Amino acid sequence: MSNPVRIALVAEGKTDRIVIEAAVKALLGERRFDLKLLQPEDPASTGPFAIRRPVGWGGVYRWCCESVERAGHLRDDVLKHSYDLVILHVDADVAHSNYAAAHISNAANPGDLPCDQPCPPPNATTDALRRVILGWANEEVTPPFVVLCTPSKCVEAWVLAALYPTDPAVTGEGLECHPSPGVLLQVKPAHERLIRSGRKDAKRYEAKGGDISTAWPVVRQICSEAERFSTELLLAVPN
Repeated sequence: MSNPVRIALVAEGKTDRIVIEAAVKALLGERRFDLKLLQPEDPASTGPFAIRRPVGWGGVYRWCCESVERAGHLRDDVLKHSYDLVILHVDADVAHSNYAAAHISNAANPGDLPCDQPCPPPNATTDALRRVILGWANEEVTPPFVVLCTPSKCVEAWVLAALYPTDPAVTGEGLECHPSPGVLLQVKPAHERLIRSGRKDAKRYEAKGGDISTAWPVVRQICSEAERFSTELLLAVPN
């Protein structure tokens, strides 16, 4: 029996982890994997080296900066000896933001955000955002063991496509350009609502993880960024 694929995830939030892990499960099929969430950190973690980074994309930025401080480049980070893959997740709506919004005052390239482009096509913005993320890690190209995950405009578009494939926003072919897919989830029937009053219900996300995994082939057909993430992850997984 082969060893499990060791995956480290650096994400904006814990519900993002649920969705991404569901996608990985669908992609790897029967192959075992262990996924460790490095960002955001477990609030229960303790010790002299425990770091409290914020949630959101600012936490991903800070994690990348720490990697650069350790090794100079993400590609030389000691993490590559402990994990087969490192997934870096940042939602594409970050392309509309700026560093001040994440309380970052010392960005190396403060002018690279915002970097949003007209949508469609969604990849015009995600391509630009990917260059920004790689800049955080002091890279020009994606290291072989790194997989970028940049849902357009956010991971809730993938959730909507998985759970509500007949929703007009999904069937209308403009889902990846919808500015706020999370708002569409907030107006679903109360008993199945994943987001309520702007707050994500982690337990309900967990309960839907299996459904998202089962529907992943549909998500790949609907969302070009889900397809790109899937393709790049499968290419990066060691044989």
